[in-house]
Amino acid sequence: MRSPVLLMVESPMLRAMLALVVLLPVVTLSAQYQKKTLVAHRGASAYAPEHTLSAYKLAIEQGADFVEQDLAITKDGVLICLHDASLERTTNVEELFPGRVSTQTIEGKTRTAWLANDFTLAEIKTLDAGSWFDKKFAGEKVPTFDEAIAAIRGKAGIFPELKTPEIYAGRDIKFEELVAAALDKNGLRGPKADPKTPVILQTFGQSSARRLAEIKIGVPVALLLGSPAGFETAAQIKAWKGIVQGFGPAKQIVLKNPDFVKWAHAEGMTVTPYTFRSADTGTFKDVTAEMDHYLYTLGVDALFTDNPDKFPRK
Repeated sequence: MRSPVLLMVESPMLRAMLALVVLLPVVTLSAQYQKKTLVAHRGASAYAPEHTLSAYKLAIEQGADFVEQDLAITKDGVLICLHDASLERTTNVEELFPGRVSTQTIEGKTRTAWLANDFTLAEIKTLDAGSWFDKKFAGEKVPTFDEAIAAIRGKAGIFPELKTPEIYAGRDIKFEELVAAALDKNGLRGPKADPKTPVILQTFGQSSARRLAEIKIGVPVALLLGSPAGFETAAQIKAWKGIVQGFGPAKQIVLKNPDFVKWAHAEGMTVTPYTFRSADTGTFKDVTAEMDHYLYTLGVDALFTDNPDKFPRK
């Protein structure tokens, strides 16, 4: 028996939407970075619950050039903004849906979880996505991607991540095409795309990055790196030219190997390390000093931070 998700993906309505996805030439990522660029990591997530409209709006108030969204897919095929593949860390799903837990393998680890893809949007909208962070945010909702775009449009760019694409590939859900269709619906791809709302996509999934290139997504893509393995020489960096337009390495990768930036720049690709937060600055005196070192000494083009208000502009 086919799952409800697969039935959704094969529905005539969704097939029609995906059929409208246009194959586009890629805009370079460097064209989106006109200056040292601030990406608000999950919004202003040091001060408001991650991936809520409050966090996104605060990020804009604090001067973000781009606001990040992590994307998940509901059971009925709606893109939502959620960092984890499952709901229990940042919502009260365990309280409202105690019987809906299942055993899942997520990012190589098997555990019990309330997988977002097992819940409809209507069910997810009943959840409280704010109280876990602070009671003053009680009642915050998990936003849809469309709602996030509406809140950010014209004020900053968006930087969506295709999270855990292997989960959706295993369920025969076309994640990359769904994202392309959402960008098309919102007028964020192609020659008539809203210039005040630039888009950069990101993913850890190498297969997902290649798929985005195959469908000619038409917006820049940054490949995220949690480990330097496979990206330790200029030739290994060059091998990704034409597939992605930049890299988002863990910041330690750049700190330990500053040549990474030089190699990427030599191929016309950008470097946007993650994550800079006031709670974790290593040997630097504060997060502003840390970001300053990466931007102006190591030469990265942009960075992800939980603290947009601490970004060092020059």
